[in-house]
Amino acid sequence: MTGSAPGHSGENVEYRVAHFRDRLAAEELGELGVRAEVRAGAVVVTGTVPSAQCRETVLRTVREELAGLAVHTDVVVAETATPDHAEELP
Repeated sequence: MTGSAPGHSGENVEYRVAHFRDRLAAEELGELGVRAEVRAGAVVVTGTVPSAQCRETVLRTVREELAGLAVHTDVVVAETATPDHAEELP
């Protein structure tokens, strides 16, 4: 791999993303509602998780597994609280 930074080839990025997915599925989180894809040279992590604690775990795992890569995250917490007012329809 002449001319490329060590550890940042396209193949290595795909491998690291696959390992990240495996960790999410196998570890304490077991979160399969989070997606990670390589787009335009960056890793995009998206999804919905059931709690803020789960979101923090996903973000920690992103930092550990994908350090040194360009990463964009859009992981949101699902709203599980009962509505406090009626929905107003037009």
